[in-house]
Amino acid sequence: MIDKITEFRLKMRNVVKIGVTCLAVVVMFVACDRNNGNGKEEEKEVIDVYVAGSQGRSALLWKNGVAQNLAEYPLGAGATSVYVSGGDVYVAGYANQTVNVGSNAAIIWKNGVEQSLTDGKRNAIATSIHVSGNDMYVTIRDDDWISKLWKNGVVQNLTDGISGARALSVYVSGNDVYVAGGGEYYFFGGTQKSSVAKLWKNGVEQSFTNGNENAEANSVYVSGNDVYVAGYEVNVAKFWKNGVVQDIPDGTRANSVYVAGNDVYVAGVGGKIAKLWKNGIAQNLSDGTNAAVANSVFVLDKDVYVVGTDNGIATLWKNGVPQSLTNERSSANSVFVVKQKISK
Repeated sequence: MIDKITEFRLKMRNVVKIGVTCLAVVVMFVACDRNNGNGKEEEKEVIDVYVAGSQGRSALLWKNGVAQNLAEYPLGAGATSVYVSGGDVYVAGYANQTVNVGSNAAIIWKNGVEQSLTDGKRNAIATSIHVSGNDMYVTIRDDDWISKLWKNGVVQNLTDGISGARALSVYVSGNDVYVAGGGEYYFFGGTQKSSVAKLWKNGVEQSFTNGNENAEANSVYVSGNDVYVAGYEVNVAKFWKNGVVQDIPDGTRANSVYVAGNDVYVAGVGGKIAKLWKNGIAQNLSDGTNAAVANSVFVLDKDVYVVGTDNGIATLWKNGVPQSLTNERSSANSVFVVKQKISK
């Protein structure tokens, strides 16, 4: 026969067991709710929109509409290009760091940290940036009028300086490096010559125009085996696919090209209207009341992002809907969009 003390102890032991079991069920329920029942934490997709530009004397980077001041100097600074890779944000541009010198130095910012690519003794601008693996490529336009490509601190001259040239856009695909720009602006003997739209592939030059009229290649993009270049000749926007030219209707200048699947997007301007062309069909981004221009285009999933300037204000258009990034005189020069998954 069990005495009363032993009986009480057995009852308490059962109560503890029931309590522990209930607690385990609650914990399991909470864990299942957090993990959505599949043993994994729930994730949500986040889209970040980066825009490089300038306002006043400052180089700016907007992330989702919020401005970060990269640099501000008495004689000015600006951001021309942005690229995001592996969680790092790279921006190219310029800054007039020394008042006594009075010339811009080509600059890059990695996660906001500034690095000079030139010494500022001669005017220079970093015009475009592309990151591939551990390698960083930057095109530089300077007063030497030599088309230059900077890779991990080493400068490669793409032209010999006998006639003027400048590099405006860089794109890396596999082991191939493409640079778009212009050349043969003049001879140093004083004889003037029209500019020529050019593309350099691994340093080998290809001319898209014959020099009879002023022309320039402003942007290059590679998709598969196809090379796309956007630019202009005289006052006509041009588009080249593998070197074959196509006039862009109602366009005076093409500033940026992006390829998504089978669709080719070109951003630019027609007269004073900011424009986007999809497969050659024009869309007006502004109404023509004030001067506007589209400088850069990026496509992610089904959304099309374009940045530029409308009535002197940095503007982002998403699927044609405008958003002013500031209310002061400014410019938006480059856009890059990233989608990532984060735990809730």
